[in-house]
Amino acid sequence: MLIFDQEITGLARDLIGARLFVRGTGGMVLETEAYGRNDPASHSFRGPSTRNAAMFGPPGSVYVYLSYGCHLCLNVVGRAGEAVLIRAMLPEAGVALMRERRRGGAPLLAGPGRTGQALGIGLADNGKRFDGAEFTLESRTEARELLVGPRIGITRAADLPWRFGLAEASGLSRAFPAQARGNNLARRAFATSRAGRASGRSASDEGGDTDARAVEGTAEGSRGGPGGQTR
Repeated sequence: MLIFDQEITGLARDLIGARLFVRGTGGMVLETEAYGRNDPASHSFRGPSTRNAAMFGPPGSVYVYLSYGCHLCLNVVGRAGEAVLIRAMLPEAGVALMRERRRGGAPLLAGPGRTGQALGIGLADNGKRFDGAEFTLESRTEARELLVGPRIGITRAADLPWRFGLAEASGLSRAFPAQARGNNLARRAFATSRAGRASGRSASDEGGDTDARAVEGTAEGSRGGPGGQTR
């Protein structure tokens, strides 16, 4: 069973290999990024607002934000003010409909902007729940080897190893750095998450913007694709 109420890097790891479906479309989660409550790169860093209210909802809520004014990105809420960005998935269900939504664009689900478009995500989905109605998450049934690395396109807390991917998977939004495998990096990510929580908001208020973001920088894996410019 998937536990939403846990350290955000733990949730981001547990989502790798899980199956996510939105109104009948979706597949296996291949890549995630974690964003914590005291994380300078997070939308929640400066506290609740109208825009980020869903991030402060119950664990297992849906958080959707608009990137670059046109790309809708899907997040799974953990504890209050924390969320996991879904960066890439393996298309398994409703593939024809996802292709139609993407207007034939390929890949279908590599990058959060493409994923949101293919799944038919809207801002009206904010605050909904992964409860099996419109949004479903099925826990993975076997152990998976993970890749671990820094998040993509951010300028604050850029060294945190809070991006996770499924080893050997094709369809990731961007390749991971060399030596990205292994449990040591995963343990470091978990320890860093705990340390950041303990240090509180003093983590760094310097350089933060007024609408601190769940992810900043590229919405896709590389420049030139949908959402590939710096925000």
